[in-house]
Amino acid sequence: MFEIGVFDSGVGGLTVLRELRRQLPQAPLLYVADTAYAPYGEKPPAQIVARSLRVAAHLREAGAALLVVACNTATAHAIEALRARWPDWPIVGVEPGVKPAVLASRNGRVGVLATPATLRSARYRALLERHAGGATIVGQPCPGLVDLIERGDLHAPALVALVETVCAPLRAAGVDTVLMGCTHYPLVQDLLQAALGPEVRLLNIEGAVAQQVQRLWKPAPAETTGSLRLQTTGDPAALTRFVRQALGWTEVEAAALALP
Repeated sequence: MFEIGVFDSGVGGLTVLRELRRQLPQAPLLYVADTAYAPYGEKPPAQIVARSLRVAAHLREAGAALLVVACNTATAHAIEALRARWPDWPIVGVEPGVKPAVLASRNGRVGVLATPATLRSARYRALLERHAGGATIVGQPCPGLVDLIERGDLHAPALVALVETVCAPLRAAGVDTVLMGCTHYPLVQDLLQAALGPEVRLLNIEGAVAQQVQRLWKPAPAETTGSLRLQTTGDPAALTRFVRQALGWTEVEAAALALP
């Protein structure tokens, strides 16, 4: 059991997977896109927890030695339940990097783009209490953004328009640093940067997540080549097409996963 299991509600966790492949090229990876239940960010907390436990159980049964919750919403609502269910299993989550964003800000005004569920979570509120200090944190919910990204056309007019809509309040608030608090959002980082303006610094958390995995993962002694398996509860052809177009992984083909 040496594979690293990674899951997200859809394609957002691919940004984490991309960084894992870059930092741990020898690691065998299994990624689950729970597309049939996406987006998590607009669902009740109890449903997010139940679904996260179901997907994690599948990855554990499939042989994952370490779990990466590559979804900010699932991390915010479910990671404590996951760790309580499997206390002996290394589990790495992703959450808005409020502390580095505050440190990076020049004027003390920081924006956080995130799903409504992430911004409502107790875990996010705790991050603000611990790390905001004297900074002004402007949380901007982005309902519908994950859905449009999942469709695969990353420059569709509707997507461009929604990015402009969610970025406008942050511009008006005068933020100089914006944190992408959902792993889907780096897939449209160019649109976000254009809408916010060149003077605003955009931050993500994927690199730090991969570094934490690197610290915790114990590879098999003979493991020398990295492998990648993709599974989805949605349309495998759509996921295959997405990773080939958006990430350039032409060798990858996703498989269907029945996970009621």
